[in-house]
Amino acid sequence: MPEKTTESRHSHLSTAAASALYIGALLGPSLLLLPGLAARAAGPASLLVWLALLVLSGLIAVVFCALGTQVGSTGGVAGYTAAGLGERAGRAAAWCFLAGVVAGAPVVSLIGGSYAAAALGMGESAAVPAALVLLGLVLTVRLVGVRTGAKLQLVLVAALVALVLFAMLGSAPHARAANWTPFLPHGWAGVARAAPPLMFAFVGWEAAASLTTRLRDPRRQLRLVVLIAFVVTSLLCLGLGAATVAVLGPDAGGAVPLADLMRAAIGDSGRILAVGAALVLTLAATNTYLTGAAELTDALLPPTPTPSRRGSYAVVATTALTGGPLIALVGSGVLSTDQLVAVPTALFLSVYLTCTASAIRILNGLPRLAAMVCCPAVLALVLGTGWPVLAVAAVALLAATLPGRGSVSAAQDGHRNEPELTEGNVVLASHNSR
Repeated sequence: MPEKTTESRHSHLSTAAASALYIGALLGPSLLLLPGLAARAAGPASLLVWLALLVLSGLIAVVFCALGTQVGSTGGVAGYTAAGLGERAGRAAAWCFLAGVVAGAPVVSLIGGSYAAAALGMGESAAVPAALVLLGLVLTVRLVGVRTGAKLQLVLVAALVALVLFAMLGSAPHARAANWTPFLPHGWAGVARAAPPLMFAFVGWEAAASLTTRLRDPRRQLRLVVLIAFVVTSLLCLGLGAATVAVLGPDAGGAVPLADLMRAAIGDSGRILAVGAALVLTLAATNTYLTGAAELTDALLPPTPTPSRRGSYAVVATTALTGGPLIALVGSGVLSTDQLVAVPTALFLSVYLTCTASAIRILNGLPRLAAMVCCPAVLALVLGTGWPVLAVAAVALLAATLPGRGSVSAAQDGHRNEPELTEGNVVLASHNSR
């Protein structure tokens, strides 16, 4: 009998662990920066933007929940896209997601490293070594396996929620009603400017899509997982956005709003806690994306008679080989973090576009209506990213023209040589046969 690996296909994710993975994906390091950027652009009216984008995020959650329960695929976004748009489109979505993860991991590490350096009052030069350390940590977490990674994710998310709540509640005595006026300091044009960057806070529903078949009862658990993730992230985003305006007032547009809230709560030592929040956010978000990418890679590779960790090794190696040089280029001034952020954002939004377009064709009722609202909205956001659209087109075209070995169809069916993990797929098959 072969020895079971840490990522054995016989394991299942609990509802709590799956919820932690989703929350980690949604609450990335962008939460460290975006409340300040939104407040700078729109002032107190930035809360209106948060509310509007939370509605859009909720509609996207409805779509992905329906796809997860009705389509069910270890290929995640690739399987969802292929179900409605065909095999080639599914491969294009898979490659865009994987390229987004590989390009996004060093970006997330840079954001976390830059925030930590700024919170401690260190120079920008400290951000690069901090980013390299963070990237090494997240890759190490990925190598320990999905089960251990999921347990760690629970700890990370619990710590994250505690830190953000501490910042909001601890700084509450310093809130001032005068900070809410004028409500529209830059007019409605400022509100419009705040919307595109805030959308970065709501990319994440696609990250754990490949993990839905790890649930023991996907039809029952997934709805609860998505609901928990949406409620938690909504409360934290709205609460942090409101606290940033109410407590910081004219200083709300600073580069380290969470650190400023921590300092208002407990003084200068709050900056240390803010560095801890940066570390937790970076680990939690990147752990989910790398886990989803490893699962998708496994699904797209030809099946093996025994469980393997080819997906994890491939994703970790590729990310390490590309992430280090990208961070070094930013450190040398050849590239900026802003330039790098746009690329994975466009790639992930393109995945949303294909999944919502597919959902329009294969879903019914409220999920289909939600997809019809989301699809054009996401298309506008994709086009708004600018030149990275060309990178998306190049990746999608390359993927669509490649031979279909390790196809999305196989990913939709799951690993045929591993019947022990077909419980979720059996549930879905019986549902679809009715």
